Amino acid sequence: MTQPIEEGTTEVQGDTRTEHWLLRLPQPVDKVWTALATPEGLRGWLCAVDVFEPRLGGAVGLRGLGTGRITAWDVERVAEYSVDSRLRFHLEPDGEDAGTVRFTHETGGGRDPDWRARFERLVQGLSA
Repeated sequence: MTQPIEEGTTEVQGDTRTEHWLLRLPQPVDKVWTALATPEGLRGWLCAVDVFEPRLGGAVGLRGLGTGRITAWDVERVAEYSVDSRLRFHLEPDGEDAGTVRFTHETGGGRDPDWRARFERLVQGLSA
């Protein structure tokens, strides 16, 4: 059986650190999208959400991760939040009842937000 969370890879170019993760989730795209792109969904596994305007250019405030704008928004496909770093979720259907998330975290440094633990919470929340 395929593991839902593949170990992330990291690239460093100059001052920019980029992590890539692949998540294979046995839930339909609409359920996964809700977890990635709504305040309630994000609160369940990522962090508290102070502000969230679900549209391109909308304001976003992710407690502990920063405030900024939604810099990519394609419903049920791409959500990108540029806060103190850039968080990009690219969702692809994997049949009718599953989805794959390609996650990218780009930062100029700073602390590691422990993505594995957060993704484990996401998997648990989607399975409930």
